[in-house]
Amino acid sequence: MEHDKFIFCLEGVPDVDTYLETQVVKNLEEIAIDQGIASIYKTCDTIEGLEESLNVLLYEDHNFKDYEIIYLVMPGEPNNICLHDYYYSLEEIAELFEGKMKGKVIHFANKKILDLNEEEAQYFLDITGARAISGYGSTYNKIASSSTIDKAFFSLYQDNDDLTEVVEELYQKHYALCQLLDFRLYY
Repeated sequence: MEHDKFIFCLEGVPDVDTYLETQVVKNLEEIAIDQGIASIYKTCDTIEGLEESLNVLLYEDHNFKDYEIIYLVMPGEPNNICLHDYYYSLEEIAELFEGKMKGKVIHFANKKILDLNEEEAQYFLDITGARAISGYGSTYNKIASSSTIDKAFFSLYQDNDDLTEVVEELYQKHYALCQLLDFRLYY
C-alpha cells in the first residue's frame, strides 16, 4: 500500500551533540518497517534548534507537503515545552510556527500535558494554520505514547483523512489506553 503522509519528528534532548538512540527513533523505524510510513527524525536542545529544523524542512525539503504530521516529543509542563531548561508556552510555539503549518497535524507525545480550552486551541490553530493539534491530558510515565498509541494514531490517519473518524476508531480499538493517557484532539 502506498502511503502519502509522512511524519516529521522533532525530539527535545539535553544535548544534540551527544548521540543517543532513543525509544522514539526505534518506534519510528518500526512504523516505517511495519506500516510503510516514512519519517524524518531530528533532535533539538534549544528553541533556536527547533526553529532551524523546522525552517530546513519548510524551505529546503521539496517533499514538505507530504509531511502531514509534525510530531513533537518534548518534555514540559502543561501547555509548555522545555528545551535547555527554558519553558516555552504554546502561544510562543504558535508564533514560532506562524503561518507555516497549513494543513498539518501537530501531535505532542505524552512527555507533556496538552490541556487547552477552546480559545487557546483556536488561537494555536489560527496562528499556525494547522489543521489540528493533538496530545494527551496525562503524562502517565509508565507508558510512553510514542511506543503505543501514537503508532496507532499515525497508522489510522494514513488510511483516513477525517480526523473525527480517526479518533473514533482509535478509541474503539484502544479505549483503555486512550482513557489512561487522555488522548485529545483540537481542530
